Formats: sequence, C-alpha cells, structure tokens
Amino acid sequence: MPSVAWYDIAVVVVHLALAGVGIWLLVIDARTHRLPNRIVLPALAATACLVLADALVTQRGASSLAAFAGMVILGGFYAVLRAVSRGGIGGGDVKLAALIGLVLGWHGWQVLAIGAAAAFVLGALHALVLMALRRADSSTRIAFGPWMIIGAVLGIAVG
Repeated sequence: MPSVAWYDIAVVVVHLALAGVGIWLLVIDARTHRLPNRIVLPALAATACLVLADALVTQRGASSLAAFAGMVILGGFYAVLRAVSRGGIGGGDVKLAALIGLVLGWHGWQVLAIGAAAAFVLGALHALVLMALRRADSSTRIAFGPWMIIGAVLGIAVG
C-alpha cells in the first residue's frame, strides 16, 4: 500500500476522533450550556500538534499556516463577540471556535467561511423556531456549541 494511502487513512482517523469529541461536546453543551476546558483544550492542543506533524510529513506548510490563521481568525472573532455580547457568547465557545477554526482552516478558506456562517444561520433558525413556538424569548440562553459543531461538519462536507 503506498504511503499516500496511509496518510489518507490517518486523516480519516483524525477526523473521526474529532467527530467523537464534537458529539461529546455537542451533548454536554446542549444539556449544561458548558464546553469543558478538560475536553476542549486537550483537543485543541492535540489538533495543533497534528497540524504541525502534517506540515512536516507532507511538506505542505501552506495548509498548516491556513489552519493556524483560521484558529486565530475564528477564535478572535468569537473573542470579540464575547466582549461585546455581555455573556451571549461564553468562554467555551471562544475556545471551541479556535479548535474549529484550526480544523476548517486546514481544509481551506472556503470551508472555514461555510462552516463559520452555517453555525450562525443554524443557530438563528433554531432560536427563531423556539421563539415562534413560544419556548424562548429574547432573554433565553441557547447553547451555541452544538450549532458551531454542526456548522463545522457542514463546512467540511459542503466546502
């Protein structure tokens, strides 16, 4: 089996592991409105190490640079939202955004844009449905992590 096949298998395995972490975080955030540091930060660190390893193995530094730029851009955007939203965006969302930005950036700018936008569109639609059903109002707290994760998956699938 050629080495490219092993690389492709490794990429799939990493994405499956990230999907598992994403499902775990999605369930936790939906139930508790928390994204625990004990899950998000190790996932971010491990993914950053894998992105660096990818650059060394494939000698495609551009993908790694895009990944780290995506991490800074999406994480920074969420940090700004947190600062201006008065608690609407939590610290866990900011850290999850950095992780998602790292992964989506590795895939490319289009994937990053689609994944980031999809999170907001899906989250807004969810909030509107809840408001239409009178299960929420403008002061209701809604977990955003699940929509960030689903948006990231859509970004990878569509982008």
